[in-house]
Amino acid sequence: MSRLLLIVAIAVVGAGAYYFATKPDPTPAEQLQSAAEEASEAVGEAASAVQEAASDAVDAATEQASEAASSVADQATEAASSVSEQASDAAASLTEQATDAASEAGDQVAALAGQGQELFNSWVQDGTLTAQNFDYDAMVASVQDSTLTQEIKTQALKIIDDIKASPELIVEKIQDLRNLLTQQ
Repeated sequence: MSRLLLIVAIAVVGAGAYYFATKPDPTPAEQLQSAAEEASEAVGEAASAVQEAASDAVDAATEQASEAASSVADQATEAASSVSEQASDAAASLTEQATDAASEAGDQVAALAGQGQELFNSWVQDGTLTAQNFDYDAMVASVQDSTLTQEIKTQALKIIDDIKASPELIVEKIQDLRNLLTQQ
């Protein structure tokens, strides 16, 4: 009878090991959830095996089956703990990466805004862009040679073209150009 209980316990442990070994790699969150479910199922299966064997076995055989069930539960608990730690580590890593990316993007936006401000200031200081003076060719060349984004370059060139087409709107268009280049 004790051999039967030992065989049943080994079969339960073997089935559990086979199940864990053949399962595809889930995400950390799925691993945590499935490990908890598997632990519950493994404990339930082991408890059923122990109950069937206990009805036919003597006190010594019942004690052996209880030890086997406890071992399976301990292994399942260890697996769930490991998956939980992995999920926490992955979440911390993703949070750090997102923070770094946001910081880098903010630095890039600030650098572009500074470049636009410098370009506008150079036009005003050189006399290329004032309410009385407008050097279309110099401004177009400086926009095209700048490191501004293509979208900002396109918008700036449109405003410069508008000034050339309607010189009476120069004051309004200078303000539009300033807003575009200094508030990216």
